[in-house]
Amino acid sequence: MNQNQHKNIKQNNNNRFSDKRNSDKSIIEKTTQENAILDRITTEKPIIGITIGDYNGVAVEVIMKTFADARMLSICTPVIYGSSKILLKYRKLLNLDTFQFVTIKDLEGLQPKKINLISCFETDILAVGEATEEAGNNAFLALESASKDLLRGKLEAVVTAPINKHTITNENWTYAGHTEYFTENFGAKDSLMLLVCDNLRVGVITGHVALADAPKLITKERVESKIKLLEKSLKEDFGIKKPRIAILGLNPHAGENGMFGKEEKDIIEPIITAFRKKGMLIYGCFPADGFFGMKKYTEFDGVLAMYHDQGLVPFKTLAFERGINFTAGLPVIRTSPDHGTAYAIAGKNEADETSFREAVYLACDLVKIKKYS
Repeated sequence: MNQNQHKNIKQNNNNRFSDKRNSDKSIIEKTTQENAILDRITTEKPIIGITIGDYNGVAVEVIMKTFADARMLSICTPVIYGSSKILLKYRKLLNLDTFQFVTIKDLEGLQPKKINLISCFETDILAVGEATEEAGNNAFLALESASKDLLRGKLEAVVTAPINKHTITNENWTYAGHTEYFTENFGAKDSLMLLVCDNLRVGVITGHVALADAPKLITKERVESKIKLLEKSLKEDFGIKKPRIAILGLNPHAGENGMFGKEEKDIIEPIITAFRKKGMLIYGCFPADGFFGMKKYTEFDGVLAMYHDQGLVPFKTLAFERGINFTAGLPVIRTSPDHGTAYAIAGKNEADETSFREAVYLACDLVKIKKYS
């Protein structure tokens, strides 16, 4: 299918349903998904690794719902790292007969037109909705196996399903989360947790740390590094030649000229000034409440928050169902949905797979940009 055919089908889809947009939301969503898939069809489908995550939560459900749609196989070749016994149990539990997969020993046996599974563990014990060490440690085994194939260049990207890091008791797991795991294991000097939804991209200078420790980590070196990582990612990963970046303040009212804290005057604002003198389009410091309340984020290609909740609370308020977590600054591509294990709804067929599907889309897009830029 050539590019003109893609455009024609997309236009027909949009025209066909234009008069029913207010009356039939399900049709609109289906059309949007069709167009998203058409945008990504290519003769060279990327091989995307999928880690099974904590299978007692919603991880397996969102994976299976995503790939139960056979059209997803037209944009990528998925390789799930997990357990065939767990998938079969969930297929029965969720009544997802359209989810069919083949088990392969390794990527030498990859079947491009199928959902592939590499077994990393053999348990068939489910404790749906519960946090267990077995599920945590098996999630880590799947992550390790996928990471090795990614490191060897056999995978082009990895999409990680949610884990519960507190249930991983393996001695080799010493990380606050996926971001820190990939940063250390893939030799990156630094990385940036970047939440993405369409043109909204929010990074955080301090990630998985206690709020009480965050101000101490707002140093000249760290702020400069994260700004450079964000600008580099916007250019190289998202194809934005001259990105506009907004920097939020740490304190209420961005410090109010030193009245509520001096980090802005002493550290952040001088860095912004220095980068602007070099020709970078860096703006701030912005008070976080007014910045999001007045929708200023629509004027920028990227936003850098000072700490985790300052960035993620507004992001998830705006884009929870479609948000994606992307680790910028790595030599490889890793994305994930922006939600956790959601034990409370596990096994009830209530989990929304949109965020996971969007994470697969973004992984495919980034592979394409990396290949052809």
